[in-house]
Amino acid sequence: MRVALSQITSTPSPSDNLTLVRSSVAEAAAAGASVVLFPEATMACFGTSLAPLAEPVDGPWASAVAEIASSHDVLVVVGMFTPSDDGRVFNTLLATGRGQHVGYDKIHLFDAFGFTESRTVAPGGNVVTVTVDEVTLGLATCYDLRFPELFTRLADHGASAVLVGASWGAGPGKLSQWELLVRARALDSTCWVVACGQADPAESGLAVHPKAPTGIGYSTVAGPSGEVSAQLGAAPELLVVDLDLPLVNRTRESIPVLANRRL
Repeated sequence: MRVALSQITSTPSPSDNLTLVRSSVAEAAAAGASVVLFPEATMACFGTSLAPLAEPVDGPWASAVAEIASSHDVLVVVGMFTPSDDGRVFNTLLATGRGQHVGYDKIHLFDAFGFTESRTVAPGGNVVTVTVDEVTLGLATCYDLRFPELFTRLADHGASAVLVGASWGAGPGKLSQWELLVRARALDSTCWVVACGQADPAESGLAVHPKAPTGIGYSTVAGPSGEVSAQLGAAPELLVVDLDLPLVNRTRESIPVLANRRL
């Protein structure tokens, strides 16, 4: 399976960000990708007032993404915000195209390192997978990487790869934690973990929000035994990778951690 990771820097404008999605999907499809993964908060960057721009997954913004996916016959996975009944929003990873149109609402909220995501974002509660070309793909978002149980649950649901959209917060040690966690979750689940982050805004000459997690780049692909297969730097870039899916079964036969669990 050929997957493209579109490491962008999103803006506060959903319409401008939709233009980024459109051009990046076209480039990825031309490179032969069947899945195009974007970061968390592609619809609008963190540090933006989210409630006024949140839309349901059948709203105009998500419908436009669905049209882009359909026109190129790919699955597009992209971070957006959807309304919650309590006045907050859900941090949603939309997967659309190839007969799919579903949203995964981020379960684990980033109440850490001085940021309180739960103040404006409501937690989701459901594990979500999608199927493309008979391959099951799990969905996860950013801070979810710190919770191995979600990734083993996704493997239990049949996932061979987990697609992670992120807008990783900057700070001392955060890059090494990012890479370590992507690799660890691949080991835990014996899945491919495909993690696409927001690029570092400073690489595009943009101001870096002093508190909001607006991204550090370094989108990373890790194989089922934890090795890094591909990685970007800090700047906006498109990464296209081929996932060796039979390697998942071979790894699970060699390192049967899922089968050996006792708890």
